[in-house]
This record gives sequence, C-alpha cells and structure tokens, in this order.
Amino acid sequence: MAECGASGGGSSGDSLDKSITLPPDEIFRNLENAKRFAIDIGGSLTKLAYYSTVQHKVARVRSFDHSGKDAEHDHEPPYEISEQEEFTARLHFIKFENTYIEACLDFIKDHLVNTETKVIQATGGGAYKFKDLIEEKLRLKVDKQDVMTCLIKGCNFVLKNIPQEAFIYQKDSDPEFRFQTNHPNIFPYLLVNIGSGVSIVKVETEDRFEWVGGSSIGGGTFWGLGALLTGTKKFDELLHLASKGQHTNVDMLVQDVYGGAHQTLGLSGNLIASSFGKSATTDKEFSKEDMAKSLLHMISNDIGQLACLHAKLHGLGRVYFGGFFIRGHPVTMRTITYSINFFSKGEVQALFLRHEGYLGAIGAFLKGAEQDNPNQYSWGENYAGSSGLMSTAPELGPTQRARSGTFDLLEMDRLERPLVNLPLLLDPSSYVPDTVDLTDDALARKYWLTCFEEALDGVVKRAVASQPDAADAAERAEKFRQKYWNKLQTLRQQPFAYGTLTVRSLLDTREHCLNEFNFPDPYSKVKQQENGVALKCFPGVIRSLDALGWEERQLALVKGLLAGNVFDWGAKAVSDVLESDPQFGFEEAKQKLQDNSGVDIILGVFPFVRELLFRGTEVILACNSGPALNDVTHSEALIVAERIAAMDPVVQ
Repeated sequence: MAECGASGGGSSGDSLDKSITLPPDEIFRNLENAKRFAIDIGGSLTKLAYYSTVQHKVARVRSFDHSGKDAEHDHEPPYEISEQEEFTARLHFIKFENTYIEACLDFIKDHLVNTETKVIQATGGGAYKFKDLIEEKLRLKVDKQDVMTCLIKGCNFVLKNIPQEAFIYQKDSDPEFRFQTNHPNIFPYLLVNIGSGVSIVKVETEDRFEWVGGSSIGGGTFWGLGALLTGTKKFDELLHLASKGQHTNVDMLVQDVYGGAHQTLGLSGNLIASSFGKSATTDKEFSKEDMAKSLLHMISNDIGQLACLHAKLHGLGRVYFGGFFIRGHPVTMRTITYSINFFSKGEVQALFLRHEGYLGAIGAFLKGAEQDNPNQYSWGENYAGSSGLMSTAPELGPTQRARSGTFDLLEMDRLERPLVNLPLLLDPSSYVPDTVDLTDDALARKYWLTCFEEALDGVVKRAVASQPDAADAAERAEKFRQKYWNKLQTLRQQPFAYGTLTVRSLLDTREHCLNEFNFPDPYSKVKQQENGVALKCFPGVIRSLDALGWEERQLALVKGLLAGNVFDWGAKAVSDVLESDPQFGFEEAKQKLQDNSGVDIILGVFPFVRELLFRGTEVILACNSGPALNDVTHSEALIVAERIAAMDPVVQ
C-alpha cells in the first residue's frame, strides 16, 4: 500500500494516523494527462473523478489504390494495414476512504492541480463544509453542485452506458449476483442513496426528479454506533466484523417472544422482533462481531421497509440502492432484499449498482463537463483498468479488504460511435447476445477460463510477432500476459466482477488488456493473409455450391455457417490451427477441425448471405467494431464485402 499525504518523514503512529492510505500508485493512472476533475466529499468518504486523454495504437485497414493498374496482382493482399497513434478520452473515478480532509486535499494538490482545471466541481456535504479549506489549500475556485442533481446524473449515466450495471441479490444462488439487462427506457425509478443518512428520490426523466423521503438512520449511523459498540473506527473493518457475527445472539426473535405460538400469527419464528433485544435481558458480554451484525441488520431492515413503502406509494417497481454503505456487502444486500420482498410481497424489486459509490462524483464531473456534452457520446467500461465488483467474504486477506470493499477504480473510455439499440429488434430489453452464461454454468466457466489461459502463450507470441520492428514488444507482451492472467484468476474467484461472465466478455477483457500495452490487433496480419486466401477460393466455392442440388446446397451452406460460428468464438482447436498454419484454406481447415471451423466470414457467412439475397431477402451483417482474436472487424468486413461484390453479381 502507498501512503499519500503523510506528515513528516518518520514512521510513527501519529504520522500514519494523519495520512490517507491509498492503493498502489498505478490506480491513479494517466495523471500527467488529466484535464479536469471533480470531487464528492461525503460525511464519511471522498470520491474523485477526472478526465484524461490516452494515447494508444489503433490498427486501420484500407483498400489499395488500384487506379492506373490493369489488374490486381495475385500475390497482393486484399487491403493494407497500418498502426496509427490516436488519442481517446477516458474518465477515471476513484474512491478514497479518508479520516482527515486536509490529507486528501494535499493528495489532490500534489497530483492533480497542474491541469486545465481552474474550478473544482464539488458535491456532497463536504463541498459546503470544507469550501474555504479547499480554496485555501488548492487555490482553486469551488463550484458547489447540488447533491441530488449529481446523484441522479451519475445514476442515469451508469444505467445508460454500462449494460449490466444493475443486479439483484439472491442469497441461495451461486453466485448470488443476478445482473439485469438495461431496459432502453430506464425511467421511472426510485433511487435510494445510503450515505451518512438516507435520501429517497423519484426519477421520472433525465431532468425531472423529486426528493420524496429520507432518514437520518444510514451509513453514518452504522459507522458511529458501530464504533461506540466495538471500538472499531474503520468502516471496512466494521463490515468485516459483521460478516463473522451471529445476530441471533443479540437480537430477540419472534420465537423468543411467542414461543411456538408464533405460527398462529402467520409469522416465521426467525423474524427479528427486537433488535438488540437480548442485551436488556441477558447478563453477559456480547462479541464485537455479533453486535456489528445486529446493527447492520437493524439499519438495513429499516431502510428496506422505508424504500418499499415509498415505492408502493408512487407505484414504482424498480428501486435502485446506491451509496457506499452497501459496498457490495452480502449481508447488507441480503437484508435489504429480504425486507423489500417481505413488505411488498414480491411486487417491488431491490436493485443494486456495481458502482453505487461513484454516482455523486460522476454527476459532479458531468456538470463540469457540460460544454463538452459528454452525454452525446457512448462510453464503455475499460476492464483493464477497473477493479470490478469484489466479494467481501470473511476469508479475504487484510490487503484485499484494505482495498475498501467492492471497487476502488472505474475507468470508462469514449467509444468511436454512439451506441443505439438495433431498431429491428422486436424487444431490445429482452435481447441477450450471448448463448452461455458462464456466471451461472460452473462447468462451462471452468472450460472457457482454462481455454483462455492455455491460449495465452499463443496470444503473447502473436502480439510480439505483430510488431517486429518494436524493440520493447516482448516486454510489453509480458506485461499484458501478467495483467490478463491476473484478470482470469480474479474471474475464477469472482465471475461476477464485470457483470454476467460470457465468452464475449472474456474476449473484451483480453482486448482491453492488449490495448493497454499498445497491441491494437495482434491477428491483423493473420486475418489479412487469411482473407486474401479465402477471397481467391470464393469463386470456386460458389461454383461448387451452385452445382449441388437444392437440398444438398442448403446442408452445405449451414455446415459452413456453423463451422464459422465456432471459429468466431476462438475455440482452442482454432487457436492451435492458427498458430501452426495461419495460411490455411477452407477445405484444409475443415479437415483439421472435423468440420468445426472454416474461414468464417468469406467462405462461411457470405455464401449463406448470397443464397438469401438470391431469394430476395434483405440481409444485415453485424460485425465487431474492434478486434477479438481473429474475428473480422467492421472496417475489414466493408472491404471484404466490396471485393466479393466485385466478383459476384448476386452480392453486387
């Protein structure tokens, strides 16, 4: 752990007490290119947001200019590839747990003041309380933003830009997290923000919302009473104590009050009749763990019931819980979920957010960046730089727990194009692009994680080979290997870290890690060669298909299409073939893979597309915007389609 803002040079207890202990410095990434930032200072916690520009390599393809040539040469590839340096925008959101606000301000002064920021967008109670101190320390003007407006802006932002931001918690499932596909229309909803206190807000549109209720009994209450009861001053340590406690040793249950007669009341004997009720009637000392657990139950039950009543009052079925009180802590989520289900009889759904603690910081940042209109863009989570949802199970070591709960860092990159739902989908909210949920299927998860681990050496070799003139390629490739390996191990233990785990998300994570070390598309040359060979084979394949009878042709087309689909997902057998013989043709590949693969897009998909076009069917081809193993990308597909159209009148 790195200490920031410590006073003096010694290692005395006083010095450490007056410091902020932060994760390693790499979490505060790209600070040298930070442009502006915002801060959310709550009664207990401080969250930091900043914007930076990131320079990285991008693989670009374009058709050769054949003007003035009589014909193309047989040995010429179908298109040329270039790697270009480009800049993209990145949003960083980081959480501090701090005791002394001055140390936090010293950290910001040392790292972030030398930016384009002249005004700090600040929200949270601390923005008002510490305004003068902030301006004195940083010599920057504080622009205070309304807390509720920032929370709503932040919540809308994550719900629109992170596909599986929200989840429900199911105690007896494995894993307990069940992620929800975001509905195209996220409104209306109820937001329950649990910080030091509780605020309940009804959100109807992007700009229309109203505060409908709240409570003074919230996270600050848990922390304060917990400190008095246990002597534990740190919030995460208090949660850790609660995770090991047994509340029934302290709480009075319904069966303790009514005995067997509770069944006549239609109540479960295990319901809490009185929080801390046994402490008044039992002459013994209670453990810190049991008292922390009882306190957590008491406050969570109270919040759950209050949220349920407001949801029913306003006719809302979706209730999102935010704020760092939750922190992905199973006991908290389980208690709130139980309370909501119990009091609403299942009519109201408790939804939690992967990044609940950052809503205020995100909203404050967006307020300060309105001149850049960030909402006109789509943003995607950068898995290479984001901590992901973490388990806070008791068996976690002190170092992991010191990372302050669920997540320490969220990074989001601006995408090249705005994302919209495909208008031809019958119901975008029910569309699931993945066939296997690896979060749910333990055997499939083990298989695919092993597959990606075993393929890692090949990807590293391919990355190095893709940049033969770069002296540091091998060093960067090794750093990629370590980062991606660590991500895979995290996903073995916590498959829910980035939402529902799928083969697609494993590929995305790998590409994000490759991009982190400037390998934009290690398979670009392989695809270029492969597509060149396939384009030469295409006329012959079409002649062979056209010579078949109708039924035989349909079977051959479907076999080619299915083979390409396996190839598309990068099965291990395909990776082996690519490594041993990257210039294989259609028939050779089919023989090597027992009909499991082919040159998917040109000799698998396009013959099938051609058959549909021949029948008069309108066809839409969907391609990845970025690389994933040897999948064809959108830019490559455009060139391939042009080349096929030039040689086939049906496609033309």
